[in-house]
Amino acid sequence: MSATPPPGATQGGGVAPSGPPPSGAQRGESIRLTLTGASGHMGAQILRLLEAMPAYRLVGAVVSERSAALGQDAGRHAGASECGVPLSAALAPLLPQTDLVIDFSAGAAVAAHLAACTAAGVPLLIGTTGVPGEIEAALQSAAQRIALLVAANTSLGVSVLLELVRRAAAALPPGFEVEILDVHHSRKVDAPSGTALALGRAVAAARAVRLEEHARMGRHGAAGPRTPGEIGFAAVRGGDVVGEHEVRFLGPGETLILAHRATDRAIFARGALQAGRWLVRQPPGRYAMEDVLSI
Repeated sequence: MSATPPPGATQGGGVAPSGPPPSGAQRGESIRLTLTGASGHMGAQILRLLEAMPAYRLVGAVVSERSAALGQDAGRHAGASECGVPLSAALAPLLPQTDLVIDFSAGAAVAAHLAACTAAGVPLLIGTTGVPGEIEAALQSAAQRIALLVAANTSLGVSVLLELVRRAAAALPPGFEVEILDVHHSRKVDAPSGTALALGRAVAAARAVRLEEHARMGRHGAAGPRTPGEIGFAAVRGGDVVGEHEVRFLGPGETLILAHRATDRAIFARGALQAGRWLVRQPPGRYAMEDVLSI
């Protein structure tokens, strides 16, 4: 897959770039990529896709310092061809030769990766679910220095779903009550999913309210009647479901359902790599997948 020029997307509040000279990627060369969370499910998907993407050149693959895979060839460990890049535990030493970091590590590692990329001036795409809410201020600060994209879900379809949900929430009267359902495989550890929460935030933003004040996380026992303005969440876990999300707007006499179903985990890897090619050409700022698609 060859590099293509970025679309004329919104700039997410970015400021004019300054400091380091353009990277190789900005000059039209292959993007030198460092991947964190390289031994996880998403990391392996990305490593397998890279074999067919000359727009990227893998220069680093980071895993936990406790990983049994340390030192192994990143490509071979992912079930792809040997790539000559060993799995390592330190991100900072890789950054001088890196144009872009894609982070699919555990949520607890995101703050350290964010700090390292900010210090080195390297664009960062965070696709990790469960990013701690307490690092929001650090994310905003980092966006003053680097191009930063944070996405709970890097699927292109989900990016469109978020916009449709925003529009529906803004257009429908308050009498339409909102319930959000997420269905995932039995190994998923967080609930609701990061995508479900992003959908909830889209509803809340369209209705000019705070999600934290209106979210209702499941119902059990004598839950009582529904409170006006609630944004309800329900999570189902089981089997090998890649991911399903549904937003229901339930009004008097009618229901609008907006949904997305993923049947192949590779869609998230493809979306992240497409977004990364766009992100390396942007000035410092905070971005989302909607910017990549010019929504």
